[in-house]
Amino acid sequence: MFTPEDLELLKEKGITEQQISEQLHCFETGFPYLKLEAPAGLGNGILSLDDTAVDHYLDVWDEYLATNPAIVKFVPASGAASRMFKNLFEFLDADYAEPTTDFEKKFFSRLKDFAFYSDLDAACLKNEGKGVDALVADGQYKAVVENLLSDKGLNYGSLPKGMLKFHHYAATDRTAMEEHLAEGAMYARNEAGDVNVHFTVSHEHLPYFKQLVADKQAAYEEEYGVKYHISFSEQKPSTDTIAADMENKPFRDKGKLLFRPGGHGALIENLNDIDADVIFIKNIDNVVPDRIKPETVRFKKIIGGVLVSLKKQIDTYVAMLESGKYTMDDVREVILFLQQQLFTRHPDIKKMEDAELVVYLLKKLRRPLRVCGMVKNVGEPGGGPFLVYNNDGSFSPQILESSQIDLKNPESKAMFDKSTHFNPVDLVCAVKNGKGEKFDLPQYVDKKTGFISYKSKNGKELKALELPGLWNGAMSDWNTLFVEVPISTFNPVKTVNDLLREQHQ
Repeated sequence: MFTPEDLELLKEKGITEQQISEQLHCFETGFPYLKLEAPAGLGNGILSLDDTAVDHYLDVWDEYLATNPAIVKFVPASGAASRMFKNLFEFLDADYAEPTTDFEKKFFSRLKDFAFYSDLDAACLKNEGKGVDALVADGQYKAVVENLLSDKGLNYGSLPKGMLKFHHYAATDRTAMEEHLAEGAMYARNEAGDVNVHFTVSHEHLPYFKQLVADKQAAYEEEYGVKYHISFSEQKPSTDTIAADMENKPFRDKGKLLFRPGGHGALIENLNDIDADVIFIKNIDNVVPDRIKPETVRFKKIIGGVLVSLKKQIDTYVAMLESGKYTMDDVREVILFLQQQLFTRHPDIKKMEDAELVVYLLKKLRRPLRVCGMVKNVGEPGGGPFLVYNNDGSFSPQILESSQIDLKNPESKAMFDKSTHFNPVDLVCAVKNGKGEKFDLPQYVDKKTGFISYKSKNGKELKALELPGLWNGAMSDWNTLFVEVPISTFNPVKTVNDLLREQHQ
């Protein structure tokens, strides 16, 4: 099947023939839907905290920070912001010259409310000999958009989201990346004042990020009284996936095998390379100005406190079971902890022999741990929290996308419709065991939870394979707890006009 040139390419990427065979098999078989037990809800997978619990977990987090742990804020920031400007690219291609759609009218009517306005005005003046206002007055709307999106102006259509100016302040304007630096100083600094922030970036965008760090790091260190340790990584070539033709054979472009990026699930490898006690994960575009950061910061500390509390209990139980010094009352206590605190149950647990039971409990406890903020479903797109069956017959909390649920099955559809919360990508993770040894995160990926999409290359149809999503199948075998957080902590920027929402002004 493979030519010497193919084998050389595989070697260069670090991909084995066995992996290619497995991926091609996925194209043939597709991916099975997951079996649901129930949608996660308050008291059934999702923790709702009263004021007393909130105060307790805030104290727990503050006490933990005093131990000087290694904390990393992990921000997936790969990819260009082109989708954010989809409507404006369509305007450039349209056969009309003036704003016509509601989106276009809103964009132009509030141009001065964007943090990038002064930069855009300067670019227009340089390239067109007129500022934004003069161009708009002359009906030259497309010239304004061209100066925003193309490389003759601000190049926002090709830059990564992290490099775009999101928020305006009295003395400066901040990019999304800078907002993450500010946020990290507010909840991810240890007692020594260290703030570790890691961005995953595309290779072609790395120079932009490094330049911004060189320009701004010292100013933010002075402003917040911290020392930043900022690092970057790129998606590994070994996580690329083979493209297939419509007959599920390797797709070739001009005779050469075609590989595609494996999606954000590939970042489990990057996450696995991070050496830290606690890792916060949050998307690049979910940031707010300083005036409304306190609520976000508060709940980051709260879910951090929940994580630390759970991990301490898990480590205690693992040490006890490994020592062999326990009673059946102790075992029953661990079972209740799994069922009532981690919402993990096995329907046949009562049928297990004593030795088998302890092996099962240790297997469940010796896993990476994550606490995920969940917001009430108010119609925003996104995956949701469910109790899902695992390969060993147990069921536990997982984050699913709708594509993983058989919506043609009435029972599954009913559970999906009853789901009350969705995933804003607000995670805090513990990736070491009680002895300080790191878990090997790729070992906890459910490989049967990938996704197949249809694309084209040079006019030829192809199938593309996405790896299990980072917070979906890539973490399906983690211990997981959901905590309800307010919708005010979720303010993503999916289109440029989202920057006009009150939260971003």
